[in-house]
Amino acid sequence: MTRFAYPNSALIWGSLALFTLLCLPPALAQQAPAADTTRHQTLSEVTVTGAATHFAAPVDGTTITAGRRNELITPRDVNANLVQNNMRQVMARIPGLMVWENDGSGQQINVATRGLSPNRSWEFNTRQNGYDMSADAFGYPEAYYNPPMEAVERIQLLRGGAGLQFGPQFGGLLNYELKRGARDKKIEFETSNTAGSNGLFNSYNAVGGTVGKVNYYAYYRHRQGDGWRPSNQFRVDDVHGNVHVALTERLTLNAELTYLTNRLQQPGGLTDAQFAQDSRQSTRERNWLSTPWLIPALTLDYKASERTRVNLKTFGLVASRNSVGFVAGLPAPDSVNRRTQQLAARQVDRDDYRNLGAELRLTQDVDLLGRTHTLATGLRAYRATTLRRQRGTGTTGSDYDLSLTGNGLFTNEFDFTTTNAAAFAELLLHLSPRLSVTPGLRYDYLRNTGRGYLGRTANGGENRVPDQQSQRNVLLYGLGAEFIVSPTTNLYANYSRAFRPVLFGDLVPPATADVIDPNLKDARGYTAEVGYRGNYKNWLRFDVGYFFLNYEDRIGTIRRPVPGGTVGQTQQFRTNLGRTQTHGLEAYAELDLIHSLTGNFNLPHLDLFAALSLLDARYGSLPVTTLTGTGTGTQIVESNLDGKVVENAPRQTLRTGLTFAHKGLSMTGQFSHVGKVYADANNTEEPTANAQTGAISAYQVADFSATWKLGQKGRYRLSGGINNVFDARYFTRRAGGYPGPGILPADGRTWFAGLGLTL
Repeated sequence: MTRFAYPNSALIWGSLALFTLLCLPPALAQQAPAADTTRHQTLSEVTVTGAATHFAAPVDGTTITAGRRNELITPRDVNANLVQNNMRQVMARIPGLMVWENDGSGQQINVATRGLSPNRSWEFNTRQNGYDMSADAFGYPEAYYNPPMEAVERIQLLRGGAGLQFGPQFGGLLNYELKRGARDKKIEFETSNTAGSNGLFNSYNAVGGTVGKVNYYAYYRHRQGDGWRPSNQFRVDDVHGNVHVALTERLTLNAELTYLTNRLQQPGGLTDAQFAQDSRQSTRERNWLSTPWLIPALTLDYKASERTRVNLKTFGLVASRNSVGFVAGLPAPDSVNRRTQQLAARQVDRDDYRNLGAELRLTQDVDLLGRTHTLATGLRAYRATTLRRQRGTGTTGSDYDLSLTGNGLFTNEFDFTTTNAAAFAELLLHLSPRLSVTPGLRYDYLRNTGRGYLGRTANGGENRVPDQQSQRNVLLYGLGAEFIVSPTTNLYANYSRAFRPVLFGDLVPPATADVIDPNLKDARGYTAEVGYRGNYKNWLRFDVGYFFLNYEDRIGTIRRPVPGGTVGQTQQFRTNLGRTQTHGLEAYAELDLIHSLTGNFNLPHLDLFAALSLLDARYGSLPVTTLTGTGTGTQIVESNLDGKVVENAPRQTLRTGLTFAHKGLSMTGQFSHVGKVYADANNTEEPTANAQTGAISAYQVADFSATWKLGQKGRYRLSGGINNVFDARYFTRRAGGYPGPGILPADGRTWFAGLGLTL
């Protein structure tokens, strides 16, 4: 049976009481809507002027959001370290947000919700302006590229049934919408330059405007620094341009191009003893990562009538993931070969990605039984290829150098492909002026292939593995509902099927003796949620809900006897093992204290916000095995993870803060508490010698940020802040491999200060 118990913490339960007192009574006290209420009177996208976080309209562009939890975040309205993409600040109002904080460069964003893994946001369907930006949305959904927050107009987070419209991932949709040029100027120039701790320098420069029927926007961002730890320097350059051309009054063409180039030094992981001694030290001096990323996109937007909208996106990806470094596990030292007293050769790994896709979406208003309903349909075609080359023998140097030495060959090499065709349909059906339901269906055809070799023979030949292929048809379905309690509040609920495709790493064993189950299948399950959200008199916003996530057929490895083998002969067998179940409370509230007491909106703002998550994530029946003895005396000892806590799933997450704003000045103080988590499914408490498993302690961290806008329309901007004000020493991740292995410390106290100008 699933357990749902939490520590008796005054901090957590006091916050929950605050939500109850602030949110429910005033909202329920409002009048019910008039009988002629239509869907346009439900929660609108802009409910509170200047809000940093708000809720989407029931139909947002070609996306139906009614009946499911959704958040829209406007980075420019958040006091945060946008320069380094500090997501614990930018997305502080998202309940249950788990952030891996181990990349001070800000290039790698690692976020998740609802007890899922934050690894490069791969449990989300990550997009930019509505199109894919990850390495492979199905076979390798890691987001090595993330746009600079200074360029982001809004962040769209859609959970629950998002998979019906956007494809798999239990986490939902995470979409970064970039800025466009000014509509009322032919040309507008923006520049922002920031300096900070550890040699941080960031320069963001953009130009945009509207000339006749053409709207344009382009930016260049350069960021560099030495990092909080030694051997942690980084250099990142981003270029983006988009042009919107109104071909006719109804037809708009948009062309976009995004290019990223970076070079990140990886300081490696620490053992627990090293972390306790000095969390700022480095164990690796010669490890580097680079991920050049090119994303072209072309969009046609056709408004056939006031009731019909068609959107066609075509997009591609030309990108790489390149790393070179000394990757031996801890506590091995970095560089010296003990026998020769020479620097050890480094390992070179390289991936190349080539993707092409298209999505066609149609939104149509339909009159039926005296009411207006909305039908959203779509088609998708997608093909992705990955060339993966691993374990090449690199140089003994310390700089970024991908050259191979020795025989100049990689030990492992694979070609992977993904082919996807999909169709979906959702109908926002208004059963009454106050009640709507949204049934939906999605069909996906998926085909993954993998071929290549794993290791080499003594004479240098390729040790090829059997070609891998996975082909399947997936049908997802869901149902959402929304009930208008008042003109500005509603109840929502939904149930939606989801699946997690077999990844490339699941198709190929990590060692030649391992065996892949030929019947390996996608992980499947469902999410369900119910909640109450809205705003009250422009000084209170809230969203309180409960969710349940059932994750079945999780893929893992067990040791079993070799079929037909000798006594004691065993093998690692990768197959579908079992399920996890997660349920919890998610609550967010933001109260304008001064305006709620005085009703005078000419007075300064003093906003108190809190985002709270209480969750319980447990394994169901999931067998695991260990070996005892040696040779013919080897025995397999079976156990079960039933009842164990899921990795990276904190029972409590609380982020709260206070913002003062008056005229051009805005200041925010923020406090974050994240509960204890485990790095492995066995819930190992005591850390291992290599620091890859063991508990990850709860931590608290405080931040302060401020912005001061001067001149006409805030033409001049001063910004700055202190991250980790009290210099807390903590870590959020134990890495089993790159960029570790071992403990990856979060940054200590740092500061930043910047000057911006808009002309």
